[in-house]
Parts: sequence; C-alpha cells; structure tokens
Amino acid sequence: MPEQTITTFIADDEFQSREVIKLLLGKLFPELKIIGEADNVQDAVSGLEDKKPQLVFLDIQIRNETAFALLDKLGTVNFEIIFTTAHNEYAVKAFRYSALDYLLKPIDAGELKAAVEKAKEKIRLKQNSIGEQIQILYHHLDHAKVTAGKIAIPSPEGMAFISIQDIIYCHGHGNYTELYLVNQTKIISSRTLKLYEDVLTSHSFFRAHKSYLINLAHIKSYLRGEGGTAVMSNGHEIEIARRNKADFLNLFKG
Repeated sequence: MPEQTITTFIADDEFQSREVIKLLLGKLFPELKIIGEADNVQDAVSGLEDKKPQLVFLDIQIRNETAFALLDKLGTVNFEIIFTTAHNEYAVKAFRYSALDYLLKPIDAGELKAAVEKAKEKIRLKQNSIGEQIQILYHHLDHAKVTAGKIAIPSPEGMAFISIQDIIYCHGHGNYTELYLVNQTKIISSRTLKLYEDVLTSHSFFRAHKSYLINLAHIKSYLRGEGGTAVMSNGHEIEIARRNKADFLNLFKG
C-alpha cells in the first residue's frame, strides 16, 4: 500500500539549497510532494497561506529577513517545520531546547532523512504542538544565557516541559535517553544522550560515563575507586569513567 502524500513547501533564498533539498527528497521520500517554494518572505507567506502544506523546510535567514518574521506574519502555524540553518552553536542549542528539528548547511542526507521521518510520524499522529515549540525557540534565541530554564523533552507520546534543575541525571540507551527527576519519576526521551550533553553541559551537567550525564548540583557524595562513584540525591550510584576522573575532581577544587 503506497504511503500517503505529504505536501511540502521550501522557503530558502539560496537556489542551490532548494535544489539539494528537492533532489534528496526525490530520492528518499517520493511520497513528499513539493507544492511550492519561495526565495523571499513575502512570497513564502503568500505561498503558505494559499497552498497550506503539511511540511515546510524553512531557512533561518531569508534575504534580509528571518524565518521568525515570516512566522509572525502567518499568525497560525499548522504545519511541521524543519529549519535549515548555518547559525552558530548557541542558535543550534536553542533549537534543541525547543525540540524543533533543524538541518545544518550543507545539508546531510542522513540528517535530512532522520528529520523527515520524525516529521512524518508527527503528521501521522496529528500531534502538532508546533506553536508552543516555536515560543520556546523564541525564548532561548532571545536570551544569551539561559538560567533555571525549562527544556522540552520529546518522547514517542509527545513532549514534556521540565525544569533543568529538576533533572538528577540522564541515562543514555542508544537513540533514547532516560531522564531521572527529583520527584522520583523518569521520562524517556527519543533523543540521544549526546544531544542532552550539548545542551546541558553549560548548566552544570557532567558526562560521567559514556552512558551517564549527571547534574553536579545533585551529587550527594563521592566514593573513591578506579574512577570513583558519584552518589546522587536520589541514592543512585553512578560510576565515573576512569578517563573522566581527573576532570570530575577538578570541578570541586577550590
């Protein structure tokens, strides 16, 4: 049984970028039907309002305007978005906080495939919380330093919004991550531990082991050993990898 067609729109001021996206989609996702494209904000707004696509590839910088100006002009956003960007590391972290998907230019086929697969699943399940996600993205792009903020945790069921300070530690399992919280619960996220390491390291989290990212604020005690063991506030003991021991202990030197 053929897959259901997903209508798709591309807004990017670079001709080459649009062509690359169309070429890759044609090879990887023939069910995605390109119903329009634009190289400026005005044409993009008109095209999106007229054609009402299900999925949009949206460049962050379109000529002398931004994707956010475009979204503001639209008002209601009822399609999935995959941003394309060449922005700096901080901007990328903002996308990760918002749980929105993004592709770094030059676009990699594997990353595009993963982003589209997630978008297709959201469209299939009709779990479109894009408006709330964009508001989180605005927040994190507008603040050079995020303190005691919230992070959006994507999961197979949807998203949870939790305070960073409530995360005791993260445990990675391949493409999934378990986040253990102060209320004695855990959330299973459909994102990798490496992603959470990139986002949370600046918030006093430490990669203790290849499978664990711990919140330094929740360490109750340290037990000596080859690498040592961190005893967390919930009583769980987490091994410190031997190669990480010196970096870990240096964090607590006065």
